[in-house]
Amino acid sequence: MSHAPDPDKHRHETTLDDVKQLGLWAALGSLGYVFWIVGGMEMIERMAYYGVRAVASLYVTRAQTDGGLGETMATFGTLLFALSLIGSGVSVFTGGLSDRYGYKETIFASTVIKCFGYLVMAWFHSYWGFFAGVMFLALGTAIFKPGIQGTLIRSCTRRNSSVAWGVFYQTVNVGGWIGPLIALHMRQMNMGWSLVFYTNAALICINFLLLVTYKEPGKEERLARRAQVQAGHVRETSLWRESLQELKKPHLHVYLLIFTLWWFMFPMIWDVLPKYIEDWSDTGQIVRSLFGADGAHSSVAKFLLGMKEDGLTIEPEGIVNINSGLIMLTCFLFAGLSAKMRATNSLLVGTILVVVALAMLGLFNLAWLCVAAMIIFSVGEMLASPKFSEFLGNIAPPDKKAMWIGFSQAPMLIGGTIEGKVGPQLYYIWSDKDVFSRQMLVERGLDPSQVTEAALPVGEAFHKLVAVTGETPEALTRLLYQTHHIGSTWYLFALVGVVSAALIWAYGRWIRALAESQKPRG
Repeated sequence: MSHAPDPDKHRHETTLDDVKQLGLWAALGSLGYVFWIVGGMEMIERMAYYGVRAVASLYVTRAQTDGGLGETMATFGTLLFALSLIGSGVSVFTGGLSDRYGYKETIFASTVIKCFGYLVMAWFHSYWGFFAGVMFLALGTAIFKPGIQGTLIRSCTRRNSSVAWGVFYQTVNVGGWIGPLIALHMRQMNMGWSLVFYTNAALICINFLLLVTYKEPGKEERLARRAQVQAGHVRETSLWRESLQELKKPHLHVYLLIFTLWWFMFPMIWDVLPKYIEDWSDTGQIVRSLFGADGAHSSVAKFLLGMKEDGLTIEPEGIVNINSGLIMLTCFLFAGLSAKMRATNSLLVGTILVVVALAMLGLFNLAWLCVAAMIIFSVGEMLASPKFSEFLGNIAPPDKKAMWIGFSQAPMLIGGTIEGKVGPQLYYIWSDKDVFSRQMLVERGLDPSQVTEAALPVGEAFHKLVAVTGETPEALTRLLYQTHHIGSTWYLFALVGVVSAALIWAYGRWIRALAESQKPRG
């Protein structure tokens, strides 16, 4: 009996079909060195990026006397709005540029721009200085992503793509886990926040070394096509016309519309949770459970858990960092699991888990519950987020991979940009401890003129409330939490997630029917 492979086995597959994936270990063994190089570059880039992104809400909103910028969450929302607008908006167009002019060139340019952004943050300790640095960071990120992810798509196949994207996501989160811990350690030193930004500028420069070993897949074909275009043998339409032609495809623009709503819900964890934990959760509960009443004394434990120097509490970024840590350790396992599922089913299950996590954060402010919510959220993210890009890369035409990955930024541009403003703004209205402290100070007898932001800087109202009332910070925190609907912000975004899950379910049914209709009959 012959065991030769059947050349017709996959002949009638369409780009819309779910394909049978290789097993976990076979898929890992099939990945070439270029895959690991771009994974390393993404890891370094994310290490620097999340060294700022994970602590930005704390830097902007902490009182100036604590080294922060003394701005409100509403002001921080404006910064996030601009970050998403530039970071995702420019990416929609830079994907086509990467396809035409080279991945290596765009990755190099982005690294220069991002390094300058971190330096601007370090040089100017003001809101507008930080804002300008963030805009350079957003622009650099927008140029960086299509080249990296276009390389990833070209360095894997539809048979190993689930594991490839999962492992890529895992290496990314190695950087996402280490970055905030390094930032926490740096800001606790004498130089404070400026050392955080200088460190990230140095980190991103490591990518110049990795670029020396990088070889662009498909470069010969790209250069040959450029030569044909320049010789007049191939007519090349403008990028914006090509982009519009691709976006007219129903299965593409419907997918992007659904995930525009999804991306309105998803970033809340990073944009709001650090501030929520700082305001409402006693992370000392976790420390006492693990190390006893005297807290932790090990410098290693303090670093890995993101603790304060006294070892008695965990900083907000330490809790949020559970997300990157869990993904860093286990994403390849969930990639293997998602490889056995239809792409849209993996997206659906992951979205449901994210909804559960957001709802849990709205129910209680217990620190251990925040930990549980982060674990559930992380599992949901591992099943959904890598699959979002993988699915789009698989159904993209072969010569427009980076362009379609650029399109994947459109949901982040619209949904993420709106959330960047709306999420912190709603938190400021419904959940902000500083706002509620000012209200209680007036209730306790202070004249309203004494609690304006001019008279009492942002971030200092709760300290003033403790001094005026003579009550403990723990008792006042419980009182404020019980007398306000703190969880309203989380409930709203969980509801958005429920709608997203329903639309993903419907899209999965439609795309399978569409794939069947494209297959030849007989």
